[in-house]
Amino acid sequence: MKPKSFNQEPQNIIQSDSRNIYCFPTDVEDQNIEDVIVDSFGEEWEKFNQFSDHEINKIGNMYFDIIDDKIINSNTYGIDIGCGTGRWTKFLLDRIGFMEVVDPSKAIMAADKLLENKKNVRLSMASTDNLPFNDETFDFGMSIGVLHHIPNTEKALKHCVNKIKKGGYFYVYLYYNFESRGIVFKTLFYVVNTMRRMISRLPSRFKKWVCDAIALCVYMPIVLSGRFISFIGFKKIAKVLPLSMYQHCSFYIIRNDALDRFGTSLEQRFSKEEIRDMMIKAGLEQIVISESTPYWHAVGRKL
Repeated sequence: MKPKSFNQEPQNIIQSDSRNIYCFPTDVEDQNIEDVIVDSFGEEWEKFNQFSDHEINKIGNMYFDIIDDKIINSNTYGIDIGCGTGRWTKFLLDRIGFMEVVDPSKAIMAADKLLENKKNVRLSMASTDNLPFNDETFDFGMSIGVLHHIPNTEKALKHCVNKIKKGGYFYVYLYYNFESRGIVFKTLFYVVNTMRRMISRLPSRFKKWVCDAIALCVYMPIVLSGRFISFIGFKKIAKVLPLSMYQHCSFYIIRNDALDRFGTSLEQRFSKEEIRDMMIKAGLEQIVISESTPYWHAVGRKL
């Protein structure tokens, strides 16, 4: 499958060892993106870009539990918006025809490295404000853990869905707001969110050190407790503990997610119904929201 032509000329072309990377302007009129957030994630993915196939597949099976062969197949032309290291594109590449891989930050270089031997991809540096493709181009699109870091999430979601053909699908993962959790979880979130606002303002080097310390001294004791509780036979209890989704993850993943969680200055959270409402307003129907972690990931079909 050959990719479609861009709807604008790239501002710059970076030639890596394996391919060209096309760069488009991100500083556009009515910009719905914060440069400090983009730079922060670029630094994060420069630090954490070594993911094994085992880890990608294990977590990918959680994220894509609602994506079947009716949604993607060898004839599907897709786009990954806010790709980071490109690990979720890598997870899907054997099932999809061709994937456009897009990120506004220097994380695109990490994606290039992870996908260096893959032929059915093209990489571009671009933002949701200025995706270099005509509307109604793609059969499938996805944005995983990205749009809640954009000031106007609803507007960004609409821009993404505009690029999907009628009858195509768009998949999104957005942080949930703990609407189904009790007072303990909500209190914990309030404390964590206050910490995030302070830590995210630190200089980059200190921020990484603090997040590593949090991963070791906060995440790991909770995760190890959950693993032990599960090991002695109380798996149902282990599943409802904080950070339960990390009980089967490596410390590398936990360090990465601690930086992802505490290192960004902008984070928004939504209820299941708020996500459904945004997807409907963006032009999606037949919406399926998974009941499994991570909360909430959903897919809808474009009208």
